[in-house]
Amino acid sequence: MQPTERTGGYGWEKFRRDLVSGIIVGLIAIPLGMAFAIASGVEPEYGLYTTVIAGMLISLLGGSRYQIGGPTGAFIPVLLAIVLEHGYERLLTAGLLAGILLVIMGLLKAGSIIAYIPKAVTVGFTTGIAVIIFTGQIGNFLGLQGMKQHEFFLQNIGEVLRRLPTASFESVCVAAVCLAVMLILPRVTTKVPPALAGIAAATAVSLLLFDGRTATIESVYGTIPSSLPALALPDLSWGTIVTMLPSALLIAALGSIESLLSAVVADGMTGTRHNSNRELVGQGIANIVTPLFGGIPATGAIARTAANIRTGAASRMSGVIHGVVVLLVLVLLAPQASKIPLAAMAPVLMVVAWNMSERRAFKELLRKRSPESVVLVATFALTVFINLIAGVGCGLALVLLYRLREAVRRRGAVRTPAGAVADSVPLSRRRGRG
Repeated sequence: MQPTERTGGYGWEKFRRDLVSGIIVGLIAIPLGMAFAIASGVEPEYGLYTTVIAGMLISLLGGSRYQIGGPTGAFIPVLLAIVLEHGYERLLTAGLLAGILLVIMGLLKAGSIIAYIPKAVTVGFTTGIAVIIFTGQIGNFLGLQGMKQHEFFLQNIGEVLRRLPTASFESVCVAAVCLAVMLILPRVTTKVPPALAGIAAATAVSLLLFDGRTATIESVYGTIPSSLPALALPDLSWGTIVTMLPSALLIAALGSIESLLSAVVADGMTGTRHNSNRELVGQGIANIVTPLFGGIPATGAIARTAANIRTGAASRMSGVIHGVVVLLVLVLLAPQASKIPLAAMAPVLMVVAWNMSERRAFKELLRKRSPESVVLVATFALTVFINLIAGVGCGLALVLLYRLREAVRRRGAVRTPAGAVADSVPLSRRRGRG
């Protein structure tokens, strides 16, 4: 039965708009979901599972009408560190715990508090994450052999330098084709997702010119399954919960910040107003359910949300349709997706990193040469060279110290001649007196 046009309701025209935007955003999300999963140290299908399940739930239950959720680039260094230290199974536990924390945060009305995180901190850690993602794909772009992922930035740079002699001409050609298409296509048309077109072109080059000589998803991870996995509960033993709780806190904090930033962007583009606490609850439920199907942590995705709005989305249904599109591709085209060369994933993530880096805001804050500049540099440097916890923790601590110093200065300006702090402003200083 076809929907009918209804004035003021959800009719055929709105459904048509949601259908178009849902299909387009779904096609955008497919390569990103796989790329984010691979970069996070897990198999590519887990990124697709996340896109399907979390994408639908975030759209249905969140506090923003146009929000598109799924795996994002901001999570990559965090999830990779968890996988390297604890393994994939415990990542599922951390994701579920993070979901519970997000629900609690939403119920406690914490959404409004998160909005007050200083810009210098968010710009610092966002740009730091972008640097980690970009440099982390150099090995795949060059097709370096025997690469191992390490927890720290300098270790990974050292690994790239050691493996440079193993660079593959075929991989570089495949990656270059993907990158060229992604950079040139948007100047020609905006109707085709650049990442999807780039990967398609790179895969064609790999199959036609270098068949069997470039690493593919299939050769490294096996064929992508054509269905969702069976429902399974992650390890929730007390020892595992205690071990993974710090990671869950970090995932919840980062997810809440990114999802609310994305919701604010959507508000600015549409003139709507999101419900921040409902957004946290919706994100939380999505992250509780997703690990049950093997999915990784998810949050609101700024670029996909913006694309959803630009392509004419009318309601939450566009996000649901985007999840259905990814599910259909998973069921019908998984064997073909398994042929994608890993070198084609590198430019996708590099472009994501470039776009998410707050270059302009970073330069503006740096030029100020103020306490904000110090916070920015400290957050950025510690995020890159140590980890996100150290970067954000130090940034917030510095902000607190600067604000305490300013409070002491303001209070110190109101003192009695003897040097003691006055209980109140002297009458002579009040307007209209003395």
